[in-house]
Amino acid sequence: MKFSKLLAVLVLLTMALAACGGDDVVSVDTTAGSAPTETTMAAGEFDLGGREVTVGVENAYLPFNYVLPGETQGEGWDYDAWHAICDLLNCVPTFVEAGWPQVIDQVANGEIDTAADGISITDDRKEIVAFSDPYMVVEQKFIVGLDDESYADADALIASDAVIATQVGTTNYELAVSLVDESRVQAFDQFGLAIQALIGGDVDAVIIDDAAGLGYIGENADSIRTLDGALQSDPLGFIYPLDSELVEPVNYALGVLLDNGTLETIGRKFFSDSFSVTYDDLFPEESSLPDLEGREVTVGVENAYLPFNYILPGETDGQGWDYDAWAAICDLLNCSPVFVEAAWPAVIDQVAQGEIDTAADGISITDERKEIVDFSDAYMVVQQRFIVGLDDTRYTDADALIASDAVIGTQVGTTNYELAVSLVDEGRVRAYDQFGLAIQALISGDVDAVIIDDAAGLGYVGENSDVIVTLDGALQSDPLGFIYPLGSDLVGPVNEALAVMKEDGTLEKLGKTYFTDAFTVTYDDLDG
Repeated sequence: MKFSKLLAVLVLLTMALAACGGDDVVSVDTTAGSAPTETTMAAGEFDLGGREVTVGVENAYLPFNYVLPGETQGEGWDYDAWHAICDLLNCVPTFVEAGWPQVIDQVANGEIDTAADGISITDDRKEIVAFSDPYMVVEQKFIVGLDDESYADADALIASDAVIATQVGTTNYELAVSLVDESRVQAFDQFGLAIQALIGGDVDAVIIDDAAGLGYIGENADSIRTLDGALQSDPLGFIYPLDSELVEPVNYALGVLLDNGTLETIGRKFFSDSFSVTYDDLFPEESSLPDLEGREVTVGVENAYLPFNYILPGETDGQGWDYDAWAAICDLLNCSPVFVEAAWPAVIDQVAQGEIDTAADGISITDERKEIVDFSDAYMVVQQRFIVGLDDTRYTDADALIASDAVIGTQVGTTNYELAVSLVDEGRVRAYDQFGLAIQALISGDVDAVIIDDAAGLGYVGENSDVIVTLDGALQSDPLGFIYPLGSDLVGPVNEALAVMKEDGTLEKLGKTYFTDAFTVTYDDLDG
């Protein structure tokens, strides 16, 4: 049982680790190995003289063996265990990638010295291969849908007409057909396919070793869970060709590693919450997004517009929503963002003339601007609001302020200015080169209110919360987008990336970082 072998490992590890008081450890019993018997030779007598030992592994079976994308060295319980064994026996483990269940025949035929891969010890297999002493015991369990309340426990599922999936050639499959009619069992080439069938509703449950199941549940915790009730406990062992001279030395080494705590240490590393690798990490979905082949993309930013972009005193690297968003976009599209400091509103003309590839800076999408630049899809929507003096009780809401003779400050060249002159007579509007100057004019009493996007206003209100406040009542909702030269080839790819970021939660995460109380940078911080 290939995948069941994973569960077995979990069971064994849990037992050994639980003995040490760990709360977040899978119940895997690593005490299954035999201590050296009186016929065991001393460690020195088991000197393999630096011999190379070929070890078959699948390299895709968490947490026993795996190779991370972009890496060449394998990792996992099997790797650490065999390095520890060979440290004791003076041998060199050479790991050979082998498919399941073919690896059993490869060992039986003498093509490989041994195989790890969480293999359950069974009488049928003993007819063609020799086994080591058990190094752990795992339990086979059912995995079902997270919200599936049809089965109170394993017995209830067995008694139902549930269709059960598992992997071909495993003890999990053998157990499944012993528990229910074979017509209720669907065998897949890989456990991952069985899990996908469960998530897709094509089967009702998957039978798997609890150890192996950890990786699948970890990456699909929002849709699947383990059902109460163990089905069978399976001891795991290494396999060898019949009559292999490695059996006794490795059994001795396993006994030593059990006694000195090494197996327990390795178990804690790979069978507890500290192990976070999932199958998503091993097999990331291939991107269908355009590949910009490492292209540099120049991004215009003001570097003084909280929380979109800023540089803290004494620092050289910019920060903010724009920086993180473009880093995420280029991770998806294989490009390199190069941030160019550009003033507002001159940056719009720089982009229109092709001097800069794109600009961030929280730019509102308007028909007038669309005449000279292209826009991305909207990545967020902000609301324009009034900011007034904290103790100014003349205006109960935005409508009352508009109906008064209040003088309104804002920034030149912005949609805030355009909105202001559409709401009140232009003689009541004062335009400043920067929003900070408009805020200072409000604080000093030169204007009665400032009109600004709520997102940008957070920074100003945050640093001046003892003197200014946002007035109730939104004035207008503005979608924000990146701008490009007309006809830019970046528009489509970036829109695709933004759609992915919305779907996978990246945009939401960035919003929580920069547009909540968690963001504490103020303009006072920028001024040093």
